[in-house]
Amino acid sequence: MSISYPLDLPTSIGFAEIELRARNAVAISQSPFTFATQTHSYSGQMWSATVSIPPVRRDLAEPWVAFLLALRGPIGTFLLGDPNCPEPQGTATSATISGSTGDSSVSVVMSGSLLAGDYIQLGSGADATLHKVLQDQTGDGTLEIWPALRKNRVSESATLNNAKGVFRLTGQEQNWSINNSNTYGISFECMEAIS
Repeated sequence: MSISYPLDLPTSIGFAEIELRARNAVAISQSPFTFATQTHSYSGQMWSATVSIPPVRRDLAEPWVAFLLALRGPIGTFLLGDPNCPEPQGTATSATISGSTGDSSVSVVMSGSLLAGDYIQLGSGADATLHKVLQDQTGDGTLEIWPALRKNRVSESATLNNAKGVFRLTGQEQNWSINNSNTYGISFECMEAIS
């Protein structure tokens, strides 16, 4: 059976730590005389992350080692979300999103609510994008999200539970450590895969 991307994360052991970063493409210049600043916001927005699993013995580590090698550096992709937020804080059980490329204010049709900090996933598989809700929204209306839409979405059903996006490794080298008590240490850097 051949490897098909995006891969799912191994389930042999969970994360010890994940650091999620929200990156914005912003240019800033500051006068060396008055310290007045000017900023210019570009459309670039992306997630990046550092992931570590706890020190484990070989049987729990090897699925992670195989996962990293199967990605073949930044060629392969995988699905990643915030493991601390498997479901929304709000009461929404379904949401339908519509908006155009570049929109961070999108139209939502839903019963219930999504709260600031909730995640939603638009699309699936290689088309999955991870978004964070920026303001509370109850019922139909306008939903503020980050990052902005990267493609038009028309009546797209949002995934509210276990929301994920498509990521890739940032480096071409995968490594893991093994200490004298046969304990493996694994961590890696990744970024959102944007096409």
